[in-house]
Amino acid sequence: MISTLSQRLREHLAAVYGEAFSDGALNGWVDRLLDAAQLTATASPPSAHRNLWDETDVAVITYGDSLLNGEEAPLKTLHGFLTQRLGALVSWVHVLPFHPWTSDDGFAVLDYSSVNEALGTWSDITRLGVDYRLMADLVLNHCSSRSAWFENFRKGEAPGDDYFFAPDETFDTGQVVRPRTSPLLSKVTTEQGERAVWCTFGPDQVDFNFANPAVVVEFVTIIRQLLDAGVRVFRLDAVAFLWKESGTSCMNLPQTHELIRLFRLIIECAQADAIVITETNVPNRENLSYFGHANEAHGIYNFSLPPLLVHALVTGTSRYLSTWMMSMPPAQDGTIYFNFIASHDGIGLRPVEGLLEQSEVDELLATMEQFGGRVSWRQAAGSEAKPYEINIALIDALQGTTRGKDQWGLKRFLCAHAIMLGLEGVPAFYIHSLLGTRNDLERLAHTSHNRSINRHQWELSALSSALDCNASDHHGVFEALKHLIALRKAQPAFHPNATQFTLHLGDELFGFWRQSLDRRQSLFCVHNLTSEEQVLPLSRLNLVVNHRWRELISGAPVEENLPEWTLSPYQTLWITNG
Repeated sequence: MISTLSQRLREHLAAVYGEAFSDGALNGWVDRLLDAAQLTATASPPSAHRNLWDETDVAVITYGDSLLNGEEAPLKTLHGFLTQRLGALVSWVHVLPFHPWTSDDGFAVLDYSSVNEALGTWSDITRLGVDYRLMADLVLNHCSSRSAWFENFRKGEAPGDDYFFAPDETFDTGQVVRPRTSPLLSKVTTEQGERAVWCTFGPDQVDFNFANPAVVVEFVTIIRQLLDAGVRVFRLDAVAFLWKESGTSCMNLPQTHELIRLFRLIIECAQADAIVITETNVPNRENLSYFGHANEAHGIYNFSLPPLLVHALVTGTSRYLSTWMMSMPPAQDGTIYFNFIASHDGIGLRPVEGLLEQSEVDELLATMEQFGGRVSWRQAAGSEAKPYEINIALIDALQGTTRGKDQWGLKRFLCAHAIMLGLEGVPAFYIHSLLGTRNDLERLAHTSHNRSINRHQWELSALSSALDCNASDHHGVFEALKHLIALRKAQPAFHPNATQFTLHLGDELFGFWRQSLDRRQSLFCVHNLTSEEQVLPLSRLNLVVNHRWRELISGAPVEENLPEWTLSPYQTLWITNG
């Protein structure tokens, strides 16, 4: 017997809140959720294990104001740039938080119901969603300390008076793990006196209290508005920290997973082709848990990829990258890896816990600092501070190796993206990687926030000149990446759920094999991770003799009985029978 939506919502709420509510109270909360979502009790979600993506899907990650053009609304400038310069080469566009905010470049939301006037309007958001599959942040864990809700918390007025987590003195925080070193609890003055509120990310970002189901209802209302505006991919920001329980790490708790299942159920019932992606910058095994049983996230950020790939390219060895790849389970139908190697944040280090030896991490940190990068720290359990992420523009991170800068930076940078494009999953380009933007040391000095180093704002006229100048690195990067993207989109073997096997080609080469879902196309991806020529014996690849093989990027045929292929420094081979 198939459960109705109302029955399933009740089951999720009962799993989260246990015996805290009577049957009648639970039914009341179900009705409130249905009203907020504008759904009927008999609605049903689509079946699981549907692939809502294929090899043509490529994403761009950008702030709404990464590109500026005088008085024009930045969202309009962004839309114009995407349609004119990239067109259908990209299909997903992730616009980072576009609501009014007070700090953290958008992630301290003031008002979820409006668009930041400095960026544009809801109409600008909707227009982006017409031409692209629009991805937006659901900033679930916290909001601004200057929001109307938190002002109501101070005054003891609804809505908001019971929306924030303010633990009493008996709450044991000894095992709490956080991505910051700021005080966990921030004392604020309220009508009831001084209270300590929980701030995972800092005093301006106050954590919600999801033990109050009214908070869940508020976010379902926000989800409905985003769906109506054209959002089709939801990024659940910092979702691992959602639920707090005394004496635990307050991360990845069972109630958090249950709430994700609830949000997904509502989103899918409201919009059958909508996608949920969890942003959980945690160790690899914990990250994988957010797939659930194909009933939580459709996609998870592949957080271990950026640090392992940068490590491989600056050390010249595939050892750790290949070991991790071999351990990764294939994403079953209906789920995907969301692959990225640069973002608005830094290169996370938690995802390589247990994957890189500490000496390798230390060497990576030293190399990145040599190339102008910064290191941000986190609070581990107890009082210990540990490196949390490396803040650096990717093109600068790959300008050399552990031995220092060299002349191979551009080729190394392109090799990194060729690897990302070939891997199982949907590839996502941070806009500043597409544009070859370097460390913004001026912005860093102005804000004193490490992440500002990779959050440059381009004047459109200056960017256009750089992209149109054949001698410009920005032109070289942009054109080369567009060429690789176009090639990828035409290969069925690059379907996000197509078969993938890691090849054993020695430490200097990194390789994997992809096969299309219909098994007609085989594609061998081989990458030279070093600044020296490397010889690939073609006998190491299973080039079936009755097929005609060619190398896609150069267009060169693979001659029958050719014994080997010499790869130049950081060269990529895509050898296919297609």
